[in-house]
Amino acid sequence: MLPAADILVTHGTVLTMDGAGTRINDGAVAIAGDRILAAAPAERLAGVQAKKVIDAHGGVIMPGLVNTHTHAAMTCFRGLADDLPLMTWLNDHIFPAEARLTPEMVTKGALLGCAEMILSGTTCFCDMYLFEEAVARAAHAAGLRAVVGEVLFDFPSPNYGALENGLAYTRRMAARWADDPLIGVAVEPHSPYLCAPDLLCRAADLARELQLPLVTHLSETAGEVAQIRSRYGRTPVGHLAHLGILAPNLLACHCVQLTPEDIALLQAADVKIAHNPESNMKLASGIAPVPALLAAGLCVALGTDGCASNNDLDLFLEMDTAAKLHKVATLDPTALPAEQVLKMATIDGARALGLDAITGSLEPGKRADLIVIDCRKPHLTPLYHPASHLVYAARGGDVDTVVINGRLVMEKRELRTLDLERITADVRAIAAQIGAASR
Repeated sequence: MLPAADILVTHGTVLTMDGAGTRINDGAVAIAGDRILAAAPAERLAGVQAKKVIDAHGGVIMPGLVNTHTHAAMTCFRGLADDLPLMTWLNDHIFPAEARLTPEMVTKGALLGCAEMILSGTTCFCDMYLFEEAVARAAHAAGLRAVVGEVLFDFPSPNYGALENGLAYTRRMAARWADDPLIGVAVEPHSPYLCAPDLLCRAADLARELQLPLVTHLSETAGEVAQIRSRYGRTPVGHLAHLGILAPNLLACHCVQLTPEDIALLQAADVKIAHNPESNMKLASGIAPVPALLAAGLCVALGTDGCASNNDLDLFLEMDTAAKLHKVATLDPTALPAEQVLKMATIDGARALGLDAITGSLEPGKRADLIVIDCRKPHLTPLYHPASHLVYAARGGDVDTVVINGRLVMEKRELRTLDLERITADVRAIAAQIGAASR
């Protein structure tokens, strides 16, 4: 006999995303505190006394989505500089705009990003940006699970100034959020092309010392590969291998331009990969060899990247793009099937962040991070194969309810933790400032 629950989500198709791929037709999930009590047929849990009962109305009950790479506060720059190559976009538009950032602007932009992610079913995200303490506070206020890290560069940062301050800032963040149930910290050097070998090694050492994830952009473009080969005589992956940085705690974002030797190095070190297909397509960076990475046994997860290069944070759209992109790239309709892509957006996303013991699947004892998809829509009718529907037909706007860490943060499309009207007004005001400064 199960104890009383705080929340019972019932009468939906439960996709647990557990190791066996368990699917429960007309299932239910019982939640007590921040934990999942049970995921079972609705009939079996009908006797559970719950303070709150949520009827899924035949929709899908599933783990929340995990966005493994984004820059949440870049909502402020959405659409600012589109249709440009990566380096032109970055050096001529984004870096100058970021030089004018303040903690208040980052807070407001991050709150908008958090609202957008909750509204589209993301319950956990990994962020790299400036003034990252503000992002941590925004995510905590929103009730979102997050892994956050201050971006580290060779040049002075608008936030911390000299590099020494950046490493100290990261260390202080790790101590401040060490016991928080929602917020984790990562060490995040930007990339091999913006970080000298000494910085990369010191960042990796700090991550090892504090037992934190290490996150970096890696092999995003052919130009980056050529630049690193010219400087160091190796590919970016080979460069990190030579420095002793490839490791299971490394989350390598993008990994578009890889050689077979690079893949072997990533495989040997059990590096985790954040695949960002829409950003890679928009910036014409190329197509990451995801089928080959998966065939090598690597953990590949999904990310949206930031709103300045995507231009949204909707992981449902990212799943659809990822599945179709690799089919056309390989001319193989069986490449990246829906079930695999759904894993990339849930349990494999959690695994990439070192969080798979607590989230990413609906299993007793794990944190209660789940979403309910309203399938009473023309584009979701009929429902033969839930995974295919979620990848090829569903959109972020189909998410009806979101529970994170046992807390109801959205119900019937209504945010419970954020004032969306105020947040959007704040970011519009920031955009007016940015627009005036760029003219």
